[in-house]
Amino acid sequence: MKKTLTGAVALGLSLTATLNAEAAVSLDSCRNMALRNNKTIRLAEEGIRSAAYEKKAAFANYLPGIDFTGGYMYNQNQISLLSEDAKLPTMSFDPATQTFKYNILTTPDGTPITDPSTGGLIPTEVAVIPKEAMEFDTHNVFAGAFTLTQPIFMGGMIKAMNDITKYAENVAVAMKNSAVQDVVFGVDQAYWTVVSLGEKRKLAESFVALVDSLHQNVQALVDEGMATRSDLLTVQVSLNQARIARTKVDNGLSLARMALAQICGLPVNSDLHLADEDGPAVGAAAPPQVSMPDVYARRQDLEVVRQSINILGSRERLALSAMLPKVAAVGMYSFSNPNVNHGFEKKFGGGFSVGATITVPIWHWGRDYNHYRATKATTNAQRLLLEDLEEKVELQVSQAQYSFNEAHKTYEMTLANMESAEENLRSAQLGYREGVLTTDDVIAAQTAWLAANSEKIDAQIGIRLCEVYLSKVLGTLAY
Repeated sequence: MKKTLTGAVALGLSLTATLNAEAAVSLDSCRNMALRNNKTIRLAEEGIRSAAYEKKAAFANYLPGIDFTGGYMYNQNQISLLSEDAKLPTMSFDPATQTFKYNILTTPDGTPITDPSTGGLIPTEVAVIPKEAMEFDTHNVFAGAFTLTQPIFMGGMIKAMNDITKYAENVAVAMKNSAVQDVVFGVDQAYWTVVSLGEKRKLAESFVALVDSLHQNVQALVDEGMATRSDLLTVQVSLNQARIARTKVDNGLSLARMALAQICGLPVNSDLHLADEDGPAVGAAAPPQVSMPDVYARRQDLEVVRQSINILGSRERLALSAMLPKVAAVGMYSFSNPNVNHGFEKKFGGGFSVGATITVPIWHWGRDYNHYRATKATTNAQRLLLEDLEEKVELQVSQAQYSFNEAHKTYEMTLANMESAEENLRSAQLGYREGVLTTDDVIAAQTAWLAANSEKIDAQIGIRLCEVYLSKVLGTLAY
């Protein structure tokens, strides 16, 4: 039973691997694999995430901020408010006048006696404040504060910063979309290159078989004495050239498959069988209608420039805000040890305070104004760049349309050439059998048939490549 189950599992895995290896891969599947595995797109996605976080950070500037500041300081000396003992004069209540009077030295007639050295009055009684009573231990000082700041008017700075981050996020999205279009365009080019070489490999096989058939016929005629050795050698050279061409196509096809696998994020030795290798279909014969304003709106590279202009416009308002007043409300709870609110008591203590701040720029020698004018000049330069790019895009669209029409006309001409080449080959083969044409004539007809078929394949693939390029320049290659 165990062996039977093991064999069944192994057979199932083998069949699955075989089916996966032989399953045809469509263009859509190649695009999906490339978009999932492309590093540039993943970097662009990280850029979008970063821009979104910056946007949230800018919005936080509208909200009040809470901060804590703390510190410690060691002082060599302590604070002493007196340099020596203080002697303060005293007062006594006089019932006769119902007032307090200083206790001063007077003459018998009540005249105050002054100090000859200072000219001041001489008290008869003093209150003594010892020097030690006004000394405070401030060797170790701890202090801290919790501060709440609420912006009220910042001159438009916060609004400008929020706009900048919003436009920066749009730039990141546009850059990702542009990267997606580039990847899809690269996948389509690699995909149709593989299809083209696959068709040319089939053509090379057919050409080798065609020349080999001629070689066998000439060999039979040589054996019967109806053809010369020179004719046989001429056909042999043509056969060798056909085989060399087939080898080159095989090598080119292998390299093209490796390139496509690398773009799709697969191992380069992956055996990709493409759905269109059985025969590429020809696309639409007429290009789509074009509205240049719509093209400008869809082009992601132009969108990057447009959002950059918006960013620079916000930078202008940011520079202007530096010249405007700024108002904020402030609330604070501060504390210290020693406690300055209670006679430098060796305990933590503090209190609340509330206020407002205003900053008014007055004169900075034109610094802020010149910075504002510089940002305006940069914005104008970016607008000129956008106009120049739009003109180039219009030319690009015209060139793509001409290439699209030319590809279809070329394909129609290759179909006519194919009919002529096939008829020419049939006539040459018939003439050679009738003895009116030489082997050189047949080889020339075969070579013309090969060239006509090759041109037809190139024209088919050219139509596909022109379609995808036209979609790219029109901005409709979104995926």
